[in-house]
Amino acid sequence: MSGAAGLGVDVGSTTCKAVAVDRAGRILAWRVEPTHPRIEPQVTRLLGALREEAGDAPVGATGYGRKRVPSGRALTEITCHARGAFARTGAAGLLVDMGGQDTKVIRMGPAGEVLDFAMNDKCAAGTGRFLEVILGRLQVPFAEVADQAARAERAVAVSSTCTVFAESEVISLVADGAPLEGIVKGLHQALAARVAALARGATGPGEVFMSGGVALNAAMVGALREALGRPVRVLPEPQLVGALGAALSVVPGAA
Repeated sequence: MSGAAGLGVDVGSTTCKAVAVDRAGRILAWRVEPTHPRIEPQVTRLLGALREEAGDAPVGATGYGRKRVPSGRALTEITCHARGAFARTGAAGLLVDMGGQDTKVIRMGPAGEVLDFAMNDKCAAGTGRFLEVILGRLQVPFAEVADQAARAERAVAVSSTCTVFAESEVISLVADGAPLEGIVKGLHQALAARVAALARGATGPGEVFMSGGVALNAAMVGALREALGRPVRVLPEPQLVGALGAALSVVPGAA
């Protein structure tokens, strides 16, 4: 097996992702773990593990903590996610990346170039944090979310556009006897509607791809599919897309 040609780190608000790739762009090793408040020692440890497994190579860093990655070349999130998604698909399309802190919608051209993008990074209501906070308040484990939403006879509307107010609204709905599974479905529909509105700012031809930690939530994927009225394809290892793009950006000879 060839050694690493690039190492990529995506320091998100919720998770820290690191990958090693060879010259052909194949992932040789990867790590995902919750982001620690002290980013530097965490990233140093993760990169050390990748180097032991795949070899040393230049480091590309993206995510909100990219400037705190030792010896890393800081790269924009939009560029890295587009590059990582195109490496997985080889096709033009619309990428929806839903993370804990922000949601990005990126329109990619036939060569993987960024043609347009829209981003929600001002409020948690359009991000994975929205679900994390309210599902935690409802004490619904992640493993049960998709089943809960699938069992719902109807969605219970959640109208608040603020996470704090939505939490209060959901507590009132529970107190009034609204079915839990209907609330869960309604939460996903509310979030999907916000993301679909964001996507209208970067629409275009081609498939819709999804990445980020929220892409592991089947109920969210289904709700987004309904809100957009288009198929949504979850990328392989969706959490790694940004780190993959960062790694590919520092491979020697990469454009």
